[in-house]
Amino acid sequence: MTDEYEHYEAVVVGAGPGGAAAAATLARNGVETLVLERGVDAGSKNVSGGLLYAEESSPYTIDDLFPGFREEASDREVTEHYIHNIAGRNVKTFDLHDLHHHDTEWADSVLRRKMDSWLAREVHEMTRETGGGLLTEVRVNGLLREGAEIVGVTCDELDPIKADVIIAADGVNSELARDAGLMDWEEPDEWFQGVKAVAEMPEGAIEDRFNVDEDEGVAHLFSGDLFQNVRGGGFLYTNDQSLSIGTVFHLDSIADERAEPQELLDNLLTHPLLADWLGDEYTELEYSAKLVPDSKKVAHPSPYRDRLLLVGDAAGQMQAQGPIIKGMNHAVTAGALAAEAFVDARSRGDVSATGERYVSKLENEGVMDKLRPTRYKTLGKLGEVGPIASVMNSVTDSVVGRTAISVLGDRTESLFNSPFLMGMLPDTRMGYVTVPKVLAEELGDPVEGENTIEPPELDDRIGDLTYDIDEGNPHIELRDNSFAASGTAVTACPVSAKDFGGGCYRDEYVGTNGTEEHVVSLDTQPCVECGTCAVVADTDWTHPEGGKGVEYKQG
Repeated sequence: MTDEYEHYEAVVVGAGPGGAAAAATLARNGVETLVLERGVDAGSKNVSGGLLYAEESSPYTIDDLFPGFREEASDREVTEHYIHNIAGRNVKTFDLHDLHHHDTEWADSVLRRKMDSWLAREVHEMTRETGGGLLTEVRVNGLLREGAEIVGVTCDELDPIKADVIIAADGVNSELARDAGLMDWEEPDEWFQGVKAVAEMPEGAIEDRFNVDEDEGVAHLFSGDLFQNVRGGGFLYTNDQSLSIGTVFHLDSIADERAEPQELLDNLLTHPLLADWLGDEYTELEYSAKLVPDSKKVAHPSPYRDRLLLVGDAAGQMQAQGPIIKGMNHAVTAGALAAEAFVDARSRGDVSATGERYVSKLENEGVMDKLRPTRYKTLGKLGEVGPIASVMNSVTDSVVGRTAISVLGDRTESLFNSPFLMGMLPDTRMGYVTVPKVLAEELGDPVEGENTIEPPELDDRIGDLTYDIDEGNPHIELRDNSFAASGTAVTACPVSAKDFGGGCYRDEYVGTNGTEEHVVSLDTQPCVECGTCAVVADTDWTHPEGGKGVEYKQG
C-alpha cells in the first residue's frame, strides 16, 4: 500500500529554527523538500527564553543560512550579561561578559512568533523551487513503516507521505521521537520547565531604564532564595519594545517542592531589584510555558532510526549548564548537519547511510561535547550523588564556606565566567540556591526602593491567551486519576494550582461507598501544551490536531 502514497525526497516536521535550517540546506542542494508545521503559523506553537547565539566554532549560524535574518527577524543584540545572586533584599551582581562572549559571534533576543514566521516565509519560497513547500495546520502524528522500517510519516489532515529522509524538528514533545523509541518522558530530573511572561515597555523605556542604545540589549539572570528552594533561576531579556521575563527550573525540583510555576515567576516579577526596570505599571502581553531537555542527560548520542533524524529539542539538544542556556543555535547547527548528511549520502548513492553520517558530523563538529561535556560526566555527576551533594551544600553554608567566599570576594566573579567550571556544575541546590544566597549575604548590598507592580492572576493569564479548542477531542487523557499517580500535575502544571478551579488539573475528595478518595480531574481547554503532565502524571499525551489548541502571538 505504501507505494501508492505521495513521495518526497525529504520531509521536515516543524518550522522552528532547526527545521528551517534543515529545509534551507536541503533546498539549496536541490532536494525536493516538504515542510509540515502544526501551528496556524510558524511560531504560533513555539516558546523560548529568548536568546539566539551564533557561535564562532559552529559550522552553521542562522544568518549564514538566511541573509537578512538579524535585520528582519531578531530584536536586539545583547551585549551585556549579568547574574544577580539574591538573599532577601541583599543582592550581589556579577558581570558575565567573558562567559557569554566565549565562542560567541553574536547573541540576539528573539520572539518566536516574529522569528519563526519570517523564517517560514523564506523556507516556503526556497522549497517551492525544488518541488516542495511549507504547509501549516498539519499535525504529523506518527511514523509510516514498511514492515519494521520507517519510510515516512502519518498525519491527521493528510494521507501518509513517504520520504527518503524525515527530519523531525518537532520540539521537546516530539511524537516522532517517541514513536521511534528514541526519547521518552520517564524521569523528571531529565527536564527543565520554563515559564515566561512578555511584558510591554513604553517607547524609549528600555533605553532609559537599562542604559542601552536603540540597537543594544542586556540579559539579566537571577538565582538564590527568591524561588522557594527550587533548583533553577530566572532571566530577563530586552526585546525591541518588550521584556521577556521568566524562570527555568528542574522539573523534579518543582515536583518535589510542590511549587507552583506562576508563583515562582511572580516572586521574580515582584522582587525590589526589578522595580526600576519594570516601572510603576506592568502590562503582561503573554504568559507561556514549555519543557526544556537537559542535554547533559538526554541529548541522544545517536539521534536517528532508519530514515528518521532528530534535531533540536526533539533530540534533547538543549545546553543548560548553570548560566549557560543555549538551544536554538544547536538546533540550527543540527538541522543543517542533518540535511548535509543526506546530501552527502545521496551523492554517493546510499541514502541509508544518512543517519550514520549525521552522527559523525555531530561528533566531528564538536556539537555533542558541548551538549554532553566530558567533564560533567566525569566530575559533575559525582557532585549529584546524595551524600556528596548534602555535604557540599552544608559546607557551603557553614562558617568555613562563608569565610572562604568572604576571602575570595569579587574574585568569585572569575569562577562564574569559566566555561570549563560551568560545564561541570552539578545540578544540586548548592549551585542554584545555597552559593548564590551565601554570596548575597556575605558580599551583597540591600536593594533600595519598593516594587509596586501586581502581576495578573492565573485566570487572567489563561484568559488572555488565544485558543482554538478542539471540542470533544481532548489531546490528553488521564490513565490514573488517583492523587498518588497524577496529583503532582495540580501544582507543577503552569496553568493549574491548588484550590484553583480554572486550570487543567484539579484535585478533590470524592466519597465512594462510605470512603473518601483523593482524585484528580483534567480539563484540557486551558492547556498551553508544555508537556509537564506527560512527565509528572499518569497520562496519554499527544499534540492537538493542526491549528487547534493554544496560539502564541509572542512566543
